[in-house]
Amino acid sequence: MSVARTVAETLDSAAFARAYALTAFTTAFAGPLIENLVGSAVLTTIMVGLVIIGAAVLFVRRAELTWIRFIPSSIALILLWTFLSFAWTSDQRWTWLGMWGAAGYAFLAIVIAHTRDSLQTVRAIGDVLRVLLALSIVVELLSGVIFDTPFAFLGVLGNLTAGGPVQGIFETRNMLGLVSVIALVTFVVEMQTQSVEKPRAIVSIAMALALIGLSLSPTAIVLVGVVAVSAIALAIVRATSPERRTAVQITLASLAVGAITVGLIFRHQIIRWLGAGTDIAMRADLWNALLDYSRLRPWQGWGYFGPWAPNEFPFWSINDRSGGDIHLSALNAFFDVLIQLGIVGLVLFLFAAGLALTRSWLIATQRKSILYAWTPLVLITLLANSMLESTVLSSIGFMLFVLCATRAGQVKSWRELLDAPRPQSPPNQPG
Repeated sequence: MSVARTVAETLDSAAFARAYALTAFTTAFAGPLIENLVGSAVLTTIMVGLVIIGAAVLFVRRAELTWIRFIPSSIALILLWTFLSFAWTSDQRWTWLGMWGAAGYAFLAIVIAHTRDSLQTVRAIGDVLRVLLALSIVVELLSGVIFDTPFAFLGVLGNLTAGGPVQGIFETRNMLGLVSVIALVTFVVEMQTQSVEKPRAIVSIAMALALIGLSLSPTAIVLVGVVAVSAIALAIVRATSPERRTAVQITLASLAVGAITVGLIFRHQIIRWLGAGTDIAMRADLWNALLDYSRLRPWQGWGYFGPWAPNEFPFWSINDRSGGDIHLSALNAFFDVLIQLGIVGLVLFLFAAGLALTRSWLIATQRKSILYAWTPLVLITLLANSMLESTVLSSIGFMLFVLCATRAGQVKSWRELLDAPRPQSPPNQPG
């Protein structure tokens, strides 16, 4: 057997596909840890290696791929506009790095979507997050209890004995909260599908809930509430007979709009209850300064950067006008898209998000297995988090966004019309 054939068979194997998914998810979720321990150059090298290997895997499996289904059109348009922004960016070097970083994480998501099915994807994420959340607890124990000193190189403050906030290996409490909420959704789906032993699922869920609480992240508290309400709504629709689902969907959508309206009316009371008044005021100052600069380039924005380059214009000026703190994002994905990719980019992002959520929600209501609830619930988590963070635009956030959009597009898409059997013409009757 030739070496080339052996390599091809390895790349085409299910075991290699599982190993690839585990490595890719570990790299994406543990990106902050890798950067803090060994530097961004090592993380970049790992990412480049994964992209090259992923391209080789897709090449070996090219006969299984339908290229028109390779990537959702909405995601392709976002990436195209991101690359086009190189022509008018305020800093071509940062845009070059940012756009290739986004493309890299998107490509990892596409490889996984084409080599792992939904259950295998959920299992891979569950296995990775079990390890990383457990590692976060260990790091917090070492910092807050055993050594009783902050681990500055990891961004860990050592507040475990004080009841939080803790950061784990994710640098910030809000990022730990987001990852823990995604883990909670994943672990519950694992338990409901009986893809892992029940004791392991229960311990995993308890660990995710504990870290959500210890993070003391107002964002995480909001996300848990949003996911819980969304899960209840999804369960109601799934339990409704097909002929009544449309009416139930309309009713739930109306209730959602009403709840959002009430939330806006009583936003000040809610903010006080969450203890986030100072945080919201800071964000409001940041957003007001950002909007002033977005008006200078309303349609195309200032070019894609991903995480901000704090020494580049207009970001240093936005930070200066909003109080002088160094922010690496707009702390809101929608404002971030507006300043970087303009109104055109924001429309493309909203279209992609809305299409992916609609597709995945309909799939989850029509398919019998609870497994299909994972995609819309994770999308809802990412989009709700986008109101207060910009995580969805880079690294693991963008990777999960593309993965969910691709998975939803594979099942429910206009491309199904292309695969539908054509009606046969009736045979000619004898005259």
